[in-house]
Amino acid sequence: MAFIDVIDDRDIDAEVRAMYDRQQSHYGYVPNYARAFCHRPHVMALWAQLQNGIRRDMDKRRFELVTFAAAHALKSTACSIAHGRVLSQFIPAEHVLAIGRGETPSSLTPAEAALITFARKVAIDATAVTVDDVQGLKRHGFTDGEIFDIAATSAARAFWTKLLDALGVEADAAVQKLAPEFREALAVGRPLDFASHTCEEAPEV
Repeated sequence: MAFIDVIDDRDIDAEVRAMYDRQQSHYGYVPNYARAFCHRPHVMALWAQLQNGIRRDMDKRRFELVTFAAAHALKSTACSIAHGRVLSQFIPAEHVLAIGRGETPSSLTPAEAALITFARKVAIDATAVTVDDVQGLKRHGFTDGEIFDIAATSAARAFWTKLLDALGVEADAAVQKLAPEFREALAVGRPLDFASHTCEEAPEV
């Protein structure tokens, strides 16, 4: 499940139990990434607060476009699949895969295409972002606050993906329920391994 050992369920304290219960209530099971936080459940709580704060002023489509673009650029298999799945609620699944290939499908507006380019640049090398990149977003109608939201979403995703990959957290077996061509195309980082898991609903991470 991960490179680090997790605390046996019989030995977890009340804080970890509460964290697991929240995950169980939301997804119907405890995702692998949550179990990796058993040693530091307060960090999971801080992550949830950060995510809620960042996306408070964004509509869900925009949040998922930015998150998917950043996760894919960061080569996170788990996040690319999870957020690609959510993004497919707003655009066709084949268009999600096209974005992953670096294409601009017809379902995207010019502003959204620019947003994706910016999000990728922040994720890959934020020092490469220039004032011209920001001005380009403004020409598409983005406000300074909205540009902040895009940058914050992409930068936060770097924290999450790097932490989970550093700990070797595996994707949940629920991913097996997704179409093979979808999950395989978005396995851009760690390979998928479901040998020791059972199927549940795929979570957002």
